Amino acid sequence: MSRRIRSTATALAAAGLVVVGLSPAASAQSLAGTVGSSGSAGAVGLETAPLALPSIPGLAPVVTIPVPAPHRPAIDAAVASVYPTGGEIVGVAQPVMITFDRPVTDRAAAEATVGVRTAPAVSGKYYWTSDTELRWRPHEFWPAGTAVTVWAGGAEHTFRTGDAVVSTYDDATHEVTVTRNGEVVRVMKASAGRDTYPTYNGTYYNGWRAREVHMDSSTWGLSRAAGGYDTVVQDGVRLSYDGIFVHSAPWSVADQGVRNVSHGCINLSPEDAAWYYDNTRNGDPFIVVNGPGKHFGAFDGQGDWNY
Repeated sequence: MSRRIRSTATALAAAGLVVVGLSPAASAQSLAGTVGSSGSAGAVGLETAPLALPSIPGLAPVVTIPVPAPHRPAIDAAVASVYPTGGEIVGVAQPVMITFDRPVTDRAAAEATVGVRTAPAVSGKYYWTSDTELRWRPHEFWPAGTAVTVWAGGAEHTFRTGDAVVSTYDDATHEVTVTRNGEVVRVMKASAGRDTYPTYNGTYYNGWRAREVHMDSSTWGLSRAAGGYDTVVQDGVRLSYDGIFVHSAPWSVADQGVRNVSHGCINLSPEDAAWYYDNTRNGDPFIVVNGPGKHFGAFDGQGDWNY
């Protein structure tokens, strides 16, 4: 171990952190430069990579080290936003989302401008959802507690995954089972999409949420006169861009655990919906199995794991 590596490790140990390993992008590199948790490495030709740290109560911010930067080509488009946001803790199904300020014509060059480094090491893939949005996700769900550094638009963006909170709705039982790191923490009676509007089977993940969500079926072509709805629901968590939510449905409590009566959403009791809202994060996976609906197919924004 070099003197610089020893001094860096000593500094981390003094802060209560112990270096246990590096991602492949960092493992063969020198720890030259200063250790930081945000911003660029502050030196020409350097970027940053996360340190692999032991389990930290409360999930401390990602600690990074400078590493040599690969050549990154210049492109006409600029990075407008990166999600997850810096310092955020997300679920194990959350993809990295990079939005450019204009349509990208050379996708390969745009991908080469981006770097994703993780600790522990995970392999993944780039894919495009439009001419302006590039995404990256691991081939399998992130390990719980993964530290991630995204280099995009000339800046570092760091985030971490939390516990592996996975929810599964089984249409054979009409129940949602929630596990945390493999242990069952809650089983909830539910009702999904009825025969005319079956909930698609497949893997979703939590997205935008609000305590009150206005739902209007006319936005997707179903008028109230034809059996649609225009209402406000409580504790809504979006699963798909086309309007599938997990939400409170006090009107269907008698049906939950028995039959499907919704227009595609996952109906829960007010108590269970509030629990789901309070105990899950953006990016936590939600899996639907054994339903009469087809596979969650055409990409709608949150179907990343079905391809």
